[in-house]
Amino acid sequence: MVFSSLFFIFAFLVICYTLYAAARGIRARNIILLVSSLIFYAWGGPAFVLLLCLETLFCYISALIIDRIGPRSRRARATAWICAGFCLALLIIFKYTGFFLGNLQLLTGLPKIIPAITLPIGISFYTFQLLSYVIDVYRGEVEAQKRYTNLLLYASLFHQCIAGPIVRYADVAREIEQRSVTWDDAARGVSRFAIGLAKKALLANGCAMIADTLLPSASTTDLLGLSAVSLLLGGLCYMLQIYLDFSAYSDMAIGMGLMVGFHYKENFNYPYAASSVTDFWRRWHISLSTFFRDYVYIPLGGNRVKVSRHILNMLIVWGLTGFWHGASWNFILWGLYYFVWLVVEKYALHIGKNAPLWGKILARIWVLPVVYFGWLLFRFDDLSLLFDTLRGFVLANGNQFFDLTAQTQLSGNCFFLALCILACFPIAPALGKLREAKRIPPLYYAANAIAAVIPAILVVLSALALIGDSYNPFLYFRF
Repeated sequence: MVFSSLFFIFAFLVICYTLYAAARGIRARNIILLVSSLIFYAWGGPAFVLLLCLETLFCYISALIIDRIGPRSRRARATAWICAGFCLALLIIFKYTGFFLGNLQLLTGLPKIIPAITLPIGISFYTFQLLSYVIDVYRGEVEAQKRYTNLLLYASLFHQCIAGPIVRYADVAREIEQRSVTWDDAARGVSRFAIGLAKKALLANGCAMIADTLLPSASTTDLLGLSAVSLLLGGLCYMLQIYLDFSAYSDMAIGMGLMVGFHYKENFNYPYAASSVTDFWRRWHISLSTFFRDYVYIPLGGNRVKVSRHILNMLIVWGLTGFWHGASWNFILWGLYYFVWLVVEKYALHIGKNAPLWGKILARIWVLPVVYFGWLLFRFDDLSLLFDTLRGFVLANGNQFFDLTAQTQLSGNCFFLALCILACFPIAPALGKLREAKRIPPLYYAANAIAAVIPAILVVLSALALIGDSYNPFLYFRF
């Protein structure tokens, strides 16, 4: 079950929230959300619900032990390490066994058979959430949750369990125990959900169709006949797709949270409007960047160390960031690719508060090309396909610069692509400020009237787009 399915929107979500609204008391409402979340998760693999419950139980018991022992004590540290080792071991077994054994087989010829292990959906996200909870209990930043069902709700809440954002327990601890929903929250939640749904159904899915046509990822022969313009356009559509798709999921998660009183932090801040690669990563997948900053980078010493150690810290963080995204060399190289650019900006251009003007200009010029080629590396598990694509950009495949396919796609989709590009930049927030322009009454009333109608229009248009499209998963489901 995915957010962008008619069954989820008009059956699951309606039933869940109707029962939630009818329930009285926070405990009853939490039970409804928990049962709904487990049903939602089981839809894609019933057996893996047990894994989620087991990992949550281990973290629940570990946190209680740490709380009883006392934060930051030696025994508490040992307990936290054991818990982290258990959680990471599960993640490695299910996500990386095939990768490690596959590389071992290439080097030694053994093992002869690599077991096929199904990746539990969302395991990368809920594992990090549970790890952050146990570590924060060890640090004394939050109290251990006394109810197992409340911690399981935190880990499994269907709004964000599958593909984030990675929610810190400290951010929702109070709301798990006590929350209310204002009319403003509910209205903003519905609007945010509708915007995310439209991003996915009307924009991201359309970009995906063009990208898959112009940038095939399964066969070298499919790439060789494509013109340079076709390949470049395919890369642009994938760049648009991955932002619109992932930010759409976050929008819908944040919106659904608001509808029941949870206030999740933003996960995106228009990253394609970034002024540098460094700024891009302050705006992209903010919850993941924050996790690695708080639980890996700062404990390693952050930037308050000598230059060589700082660069090593960055190397570790970006290697792990790439590896977190998938058990494939292209993801590791993708992480290291950004490590190189961030080091260049930090130590060659001195990007920061006191950066020279020429450095700021260079960073602004190259940020989108750097991100564009980064997404190509991200897309191709088979690096030979990546090299063929890059060769095609410079006509080294014997291909044409421009062909009928490129002409057809450009002429048929120019307005659609322009709309997708506009959706990647902060135009909507600027228009939203008109709703606060009480000094200009016509603009104020018009903006509020439009804001009240747009969510309904977006839901209807999205539903029409989804008819017959039975399964259109979000890209980050694979992580």
